[in-house]
Amino acid sequence: MAIGVQTIDSKIKSRIYGNGRGWVFSPSQFLDLGNRSAVGVALHRLEKGGTIRRLTRGLYDYPKQHATFGLLAPSPDAVAKALAGKHAVRLQPSGAYAANLLGLSDQVPAKVVFLTDGAARRVRIGRQEISLKQTSPRNMATAGRLSGLIIQALRYLGREHVDDKTLARLRQKLGDADTRTLLKDVAYAPAWIGDILRRLAQPK
Repeated sequence: MAIGVQTIDSKIKSRIYGNGRGWVFSPSQFLDLGNRSAVGVALHRLEKGGTIRRLTRGLYDYPKQHATFGLLAPSPDAVAKALAGKHAVRLQPSGAYAANLLGLSDQVPAKVVFLTDGAARRVRIGRQEISLKQTSPRNMATAGRLSGLIIQALRYLGREHVDDKTLARLRQKLGDADTRTLLKDVAYAPAWIGDILRRLAQPK
């Protein structure tokens, strides 16, 4: 019996190492290696040994380390992927977090929201809350593309807060392929954002 448990421990540890530091995961990531009870015991051992960190109930990470600051907080993206699970669920950063990712805001917000076509979920890790918010197929049509990130960031900023400086920062993010995608994705944006996408797609 002890040999079997040790085998599960080794396999779980191997998968964790294989995904690298910064990986966030739940026990369900290992149910192909053993039953839920055996997986739970193995993760508890790895946590007690300092290999992994328990972030909240049912969620762990293999934390990145910094020479000065020690263990770093997990990235919101990694947490969102873990919350979404193994299913073919799409995620789209939105609101203040989308603006931050594009350099339109300097601060990572205390509440990070991802739009999703999967189930809604929410978790608090330290001082940060990370939410998956179920939304319409239209809002998810541009998920995973720079155009989707721009649309969500502009929604957050509002028309009155978009100026030439904002457009200049966005243009710095765009490659030739991105400008072509912007034009294709105008159909999924509100009219005022569609006008901005067309301006961004114009030759520099």
